[in-house]
Amino acid sequence: MKSLTREEIKRQAEQENVRFLRLMFTDILGIVKNVEVPISQLDKVLDNQMGFDGSSIDGFVGIEQSDMLLYPDMNTWLIFPWTLDNGKGKVARFICDVYNTDGTPFEGDPRSNLKRVLKEMEGKGFSTFNLGPEPEFFLFKLNEDGQPTRELNDEGGYFDFAPTDLGENCRRDIVLELEALGFEIEASHHENAPGQHEIDWKYADAITACDNIQTFKVIVKTIARQHGLHATFMPKPVQNIAGSGMHFNMSLFNDEGNVFYDPSDEEGLSNTAYQFMGGILDHAKGYTAICNPTVNSYKRLTPGFEAPVYVAWSGTNRSPLVRVPASRGNSTRIELRSVDPSANPYLALTVLLKAGLNGIDKAKTAPEPVNRDIYKMSSKERKEDDISSLPATLNQALDYLSEDEIVKAGLGDHIYNRFMSLKRAEWEDYRKYVSKWEQDKYLSLY
Repeated sequence: MKSLTREEIKRQAEQENVRFLRLMFTDILGIVKNVEVPISQLDKVLDNQMGFDGSSIDGFVGIEQSDMLLYPDMNTWLIFPWTLDNGKGKVARFICDVYNTDGTPFEGDPRSNLKRVLKEMEGKGFSTFNLGPEPEFFLFKLNEDGQPTRELNDEGGYFDFAPTDLGENCRRDIVLELEALGFEIEASHHENAPGQHEIDWKYADAITACDNIQTFKVIVKTIARQHGLHATFMPKPVQNIAGSGMHFNMSLFNDEGNVFYDPSDEEGLSNTAYQFMGGILDHAKGYTAICNPTVNSYKRLTPGFEAPVYVAWSGTNRSPLVRVPASRGNSTRIELRSVDPSANPYLALTVLLKAGLNGIDKAKTAPEPVNRDIYKMSSKERKEDDISSLPATLNQALDYLSEDEIVKAGLGDHIYNRFMSLKRAEWEDYRKYVSKWEQDKYLSLY
């Protein structure tokens, strides 16, 4: 997306009849928030003078220090292609960083926190950290009141097409809207489960890629509703079918190019790549709570549905946690397959970068690749090959996070403490809840 000057933004706003501005930011839980203002406030917005009540946002601040400012990123200026309901004008947006009133970045802002760790990366001689995400989502039907039902939109499977894939038209319209906004779409298809879909777009630098994920979610939900559907990024909305992941394809560059590539290596990977991967594997249990942050996330991370459960790596093998796709040269990348779309992308990428950099700092050696189907290995065979499992519940993942000083340093004290508080409370709510499964299982039996 092209960076525009202040004057160009004002001219575009006038030419396109922009009537409202959405000032978007992301809370600690990964939920997109926004303050909407009329276009008459554009100068105030561009002067970084737009305030809001930070105490109203989960995990930000208390009422005693509630005043905060939104600093728009000029690179994120975007005019949505649809008009207002009355047909009179359009809505534009900026993605913003959250600042304190004294002009310092707010330490609880996930986007600003990612920038902090990217500066650490640059201090180690690297220039760019790229991300290519692969988010999946489900489409459910809406009822007459416009509320989501539990009824899936189709019975299609992997790579099916109409008439089996009834979400095809919706997915196609999502792609068209994304392309109109500057996304370079690489693939779009029905996924493995009924009602499940995936749209992939070209990689970008860390900040832009995370911004794109948040924009993508807004567009998907908006267009789905226009088709009478509800789009959800819940990791496992339906039992006994595949859940939704958001694989992260990561690559690291310096001024000379992709530092993960080495043509002299049998795998085409550099020492830096093996060390980065060593850090990713070494801290896997510590960052799982960030990459899989809901109770529901762990219903996806179970054997039998192609979701990664075991801490290992390979090339073509898709059963381990980490895969190294076949492309080499500047396309050399490491694919982490555990991340799900409920994750806050800024926090997830922050802790993964921190873990990988720690692997480089400590010259960690990645274990030998596992080229067998790990799902078919016995527990004894996995133990012999030193293959451990990811945490099985959110509570277990939070325990591992509390013990991982590198991941905690990536989050910073504010985000770590607020995240732990919110997620421990979520687990307690879940632990006390009596589900329909329990009633069906035990009510008559006992």
